[in-house]
Amino acid sequence: MNDEIDHQELVLRAATPADEIGIRELNTAAFGQDNEARLVSRLRHCGALVLEMVAQTPRGRILGHIAFSRVTPADSGPGQGLLVTCLAPMAVWPEFQHQGIGGKLITRSLELLREKGEDLVVVLGYPTYYPRFGFDAELAQKVHGPYSGIAFMACALSEAGSRDLPVTVTFATPFEEFE
Repeated sequence: MNDEIDHQELVLRAATPADEIGIRELNTAAFGQDNEARLVSRLRHCGALVLEMVAQTPRGRILGHIAFSRVTPADSGPGQGLLVTCLAPMAVWPEFQHQGIGGKLITRSLELLREKGEDLVVVLGYPTYYPRFGFDAELAQKVHGPYSGIAFMACALSEAGSRDLPVTVTFATPFEEFE
C-alpha cells in the first residue's frame, strides 16, 4: 500500500456532522489518547467552534482535521473588540504525517478566518512548526491568559490583531481540562 498523498487530489472542506466519528478516531490515533478527541467534541457541542475543516482523499477518507474555537477578550482595553480564535487541535493520521496535509489545513483555514473578519489566532504548539504560517511567540506575549511560553504563539490576521494589544483572554470552557 502506498501511503504517499497526491496533494493535487486532496480535498479541503468544512467538517460536517457525518464526520464526527471519523474525526474522533483520527484525533485519538494522532495524539495516542482521547483528550483532544473529547476536546473537539465538547467544543463542537457547546457551540464554541468558529471553523472546523477536514482534508480528505477524493474517495472520502479523512486524513486530517483542524478546529478553531472562540477565545473571548476579557478586559475593557483596546483589545476588547478583537475577534480571537484558538487553533486546537490539528491532527493527521500517523501514517500520513510529515506530508504537508496539516500545513494545507492551516494555510486554508487562516485564509478563511481572515475572510470572515477574524483578527487574531492563538495556538499552543511546536515552536519549530507554527512560525512558518505566521505564528509568533513574541506577539503571543501580549495575549494574557492561562497559557504562556515559547509554545504559545499568535498570528495576526488583521491590522487590529497586532495593534490592539495587549489583551486578556478567556478560552472556551472545555479548555479548562487542560489548564
